[in-house]
Amino acid sequence: MISAPLLRRGCCLLSRRAGASRTAWTRRTVFLRGGPAMATGGKSSRSSIHRYTNRLINEKSPYLLQHAHNPVDWYPWGQEAFDKSKKENKLIFLSVGYSTCHWCHVMEQESFKNKEIGKILNDNFVCIKVDREERPDVDKVYMTFVQATSSGGGWPMSVWLTPDLKPFVGGTYFPPEDGIYQVGFRTVLLRIADQWKQNKNALLENSQRIMSALLARAEIGIKGEDSPPPFPEVMARCFQQLSESYDEEYGGFSEFPKFPTPVNLNFLFTYWTLHRASPDGARALQMVLHTLKMMAYGGIHDHIAQGFHRYSTDQRWHVPHFEKMLYDQGQLAVAYARAFQISGDEFFADVAADVLLYVSRDLSDRAGGFYSAEDADSYPTAKSKEKREGAFCVWTAEEIRRLLPEPVEGASERKTLADVFMHHYGIKEDGNVSPAKDPHQELRGQNVLIVQYSLELTAARFGLGLEQLKTMLVKSRERLCEARGHRPRPHLDTKMLASWNGLMISGFAQSGAILGKEEYVSRAGLAADFLRGHLFDASSGRLLRSCYRGKGSSVEQSAVPIQGFLEDYVFVIQALFDLYEASLNQSWLEWAVQLQRKQDELFWDSKGFAYFSSEAGDSSLLLRLKDDQDGVEPSANSVAVANLLRAACYSGNMEWVEKAGQILAAFSERLLKIPVALPEMARATVAFHRTLKQVVICGAPEGEDTKDLLRCVHSVFAPNKVLMLADGDSTGFLYHHLPFLSSLERKDGKATAYLCENFACSLPVTSSQELRRLLLL
Repeated sequence: MISAPLLRRGCCLLSRRAGASRTAWTRRTVFLRGGPAMATGGKSSRSSIHRYTNRLINEKSPYLLQHAHNPVDWYPWGQEAFDKSKKENKLIFLSVGYSTCHWCHVMEQESFKNKEIGKILNDNFVCIKVDREERPDVDKVYMTFVQATSSGGGWPMSVWLTPDLKPFVGGTYFPPEDGIYQVGFRTVLLRIADQWKQNKNALLENSQRIMSALLARAEIGIKGEDSPPPFPEVMARCFQQLSESYDEEYGGFSEFPKFPTPVNLNFLFTYWTLHRASPDGARALQMVLHTLKMMAYGGIHDHIAQGFHRYSTDQRWHVPHFEKMLYDQGQLAVAYARAFQISGDEFFADVAADVLLYVSRDLSDRAGGFYSAEDADSYPTAKSKEKREGAFCVWTAEEIRRLLPEPVEGASERKTLADVFMHHYGIKEDGNVSPAKDPHQELRGQNVLIVQYSLELTAARFGLGLEQLKTMLVKSRERLCEARGHRPRPHLDTKMLASWNGLMISGFAQSGAILGKEEYVSRAGLAADFLRGHLFDASSGRLLRSCYRGKGSSVEQSAVPIQGFLEDYVFVIQALFDLYEASLNQSWLEWAVQLQRKQDELFWDSKGFAYFSSEAGDSSLLLRLKDDQDGVEPSANSVAVANLLRAACYSGNMEWVEKAGQILAAFSERLLKIPVALPEMARATVAFHRTLKQVVICGAPEGEDTKDLLRCVHSVFAPNKVLMLADGDSTGFLYHHLPFLSSLERKDGKATAYLCENFACSLPVTSSQELRRLLLL
C-alpha cells in the first residue's frame, strides 16, 4: 500500500475505470513591465497591460502562455528549473493542466494571480508549469503517484517534488484560503515549506519509499508461462462487468459524472457480432444504441453548434462540463457511423455528420490539421469583465422568446415558435439547471438544451405535422446559432497534436467510407498530408508530438520540438490504415508500416514485452510506464495490438502477429480479472485468436462493379477484417509485400472479391449479396 498526504478538492476529472529536456529562457530577470497580450483562460480580466512576465512567454503551448503573466516565477519543464532547485536546495511545485480546463482557470484566478501567494511560491519553491497535452509522459508519471495515494485524480494536478524530482505529496485543485472542511493553498504551501526546513531527511526518505513502491507497481510484463488469454472468457467477463454498471434508463456506465467512453461502445459492437442470435448479443446492441441516443438527446450534445462536450455532471447527460475535446469528436463520429452501419437508422448518420461539421468548421486549421479543444469558459457579453462556464452555450427563456416570436401556423393553440422550441428542448422560465450541478451559480436562470420529447410527441402536443415540426426546429436552431455567433467565443486551443489528429483522421475516414461521403475521406487525406508535412521528421523517420497555429496561416514548431510518444504512433498508424481502406491510396499503407517499424525501435520492451509509453533516455522521467487502462481514449497498447495484426496482413510480416500476442500475454492477468479496464484490448483478443479476414477486391478502381463490391464491404460491420484492392499494379506496395495477390484474378471479367485468412483465399465472389452474406458469418 502506497501512502502519502493527499490534497484534493474540485478538479477537471480524470475519467476512472476499474484509472526530453527543452531549451528554456536563460535570462534571470523575468519579471518585466509590459508584454504582449495573449489568449487567456478562466475568469480573467480583459486588460492587455501586464505587470508580470515570466519564462512561459517563450513557449508555444496555449496553456503555458495563459500563465505567462502570473506573478508566479513559472518555469517550463526542463533542465534550467531542475538545476535551480538543486542549487538553491528548494522543493519543486509542479502544476499540470491544460488550456480548456475549467478548474485550472479557477485555480489560476484564485491563487496563481494572487501576489501574496505568488511570493510564497517564489520564495520557497521552484515552480514548474506543464501542459499535460504537450507532455503526457510527465503527466502520467505524477498522475500515477496522485492516483496511487488517493481515490482519484484530475486537473489541475498539484504535486510537490524533491530536487531529484521524486514526489512526496500531491493533490488537484486547492481553494486559496482555509475553509470549514478544507485546507487552503496558502496554508498547504507554508506547511510544506516548513516541513522541508524542519524535517528534510524524513521527507526524502518518504519520497524514496513512495518511488520504490511505484516502480514495483508500474511493472507490466510476461511472467513465467503467460500466454494470450482465451477470448471467449475475456469477452464474456468484460460484457458482464459493463452490464452490471449499465444505466438502464439513461444509458452509459455510471451514475455521474458520465463520460462518453467510446471504448465501451466499440466493445459492445464487437460483442454483438459474436452473439447476434443470443439474448446477450441483443442486450449488448441495445445498450450501445440506447447510450448513443441518450447522449445525442442530452445537453452533452451541442444542439445549436454541433459536437459533443467533454462529460456530463449528471446522470441524464444534461448539464455538461462545456469544453469540447478533439479526441471525443473523432471517436464519437466513428461510434455513430457504426451505429448507422449496424442499425440502418438515419438518426445515427445525422449525428455523425453533425460532429464532423463542427470539427470542419471550428477545429480545423487552414493547413489541414485539427485543433485540440474549445474552452468551457467565455465572456457572457462583449462588455463582461469575467468569464463564466457555459456562457457561450446556454439560454434564458426570455432570449428564446425574443429570438423566436413568430406565431405557428396550423397549431391547435395560439403558439409561437418559442413555445414549441421551449417545450421540445426542456426550457424553463427560471432555468433548467439544478443548483446542485451549479456550485458557483454561473448557470442560474439559464437553460441547457436537452431533447425532452420525441418529435412525434411534440408534434402531437401542438397539432403539427411531423415534417412541419422538423422544419420549424431546424429554422429555430439556425436562428439561435446566428445569435450565438454574436457572443464572445470561448478560448480555442490551437495546439495540434499528432495523436488526436490521428483519432480525427480515423473519424473522417471511417465515417466517409460507411456513409459514402467522399468529402469526408478527402478531409482525412488533407489532415494526413498535414501530419506528414508538419509532424513528421522524414530524416529520422520520427513523429513529432505537437505544432501550433502561428500568425496568419502559418504553422509553428517549438524551438526544440517535442518528439512523438507511443500514443502518437499508434493513433496515427491506426488512422493511416483506416484512410487506406477508405481511399485505397497505398502510400498511406507504406507510411503506416514505416511508422510501425519506428515504433518498435523506440518503445518495445524486449524483456517484459509490450510497449512503453515514452522513449528511453530522458533522465527527468522517473518511470517508463505502460498504460493499463482504456479511458476517454483507448490505451496505446490496446490500439497497438490491432495495428500489429493489420500491419501483418498488409505486409506479410508475421513477427508482428507474435508481438501482438506478447502484448496480450503481458496484460493477461488484467484481461482475465478486470477486462472492463481494457475493453479495447479485450476486443483485440478476438482478432488475435480468430485471425483477421483479408477481404481482397480484384478490379479496376474506377469500375462500377468494383465500387459496388467496395460499398458492400463498407456497409457491413465486420470488425475483424482488413480490406485491400488488388488493382493489377505489380509495382505497388501490396503486390510487392503480398505475392499471393498475383494469383488472384477477376471472374468472367468482373470485379471479384476473395475472403482470405493467413493469405489463403476462398472461392471468388462477384455478387455483392453473396459477399455480404460471407462477411456476416
